[in-house]
Amino acid sequence: SSGINAECPLRPGAQFTLPPLLTMSAVARFIPLFDRILVTRAVAASKSKGGIMLPESSQKKLNEATVVSCGSGALDADGDVIPVSVAVGDKVLLPEYGGTKLNLDDEEYLLIRDSEILGKFVKVTSE
Repeated sequence: SSGINAECPLRPGAQFTLPPLLTMSAVARFIPLFDRILVTRAVAASKSKGGIMLPESSQKKLNEATVVSCGSGALDADGDVIPVSVAVGDKVLLPEYGGTKLNLDDEEYLLIRDSEILGKFVKVTSE
């Protein structure tokens, strides 16, 4: 992509092109370092199984999340990279507490270390 054409605020009538990097969302521009992983938590149901609307105070925080972005991995004592154990799009199980909350593009994300992830959900296909 070649970017977006825009009008220069300092020189009326002058046009310029924003590089593609500047037109990307904040989430796309954020790259976790080392063994850190950016995830977005699953949203709790706002209705009960019977169809009753639940207030926010009664909704519990889910420990499931989807991986949005991954770092390259941690370094071992010899300086070799140990890759992270998840990939973008994986569904993971998080601990109840931990991580760093981030607000990017008015959405809440969690930055967590690879070693803090408790498990990964996989699809089982029958043969």
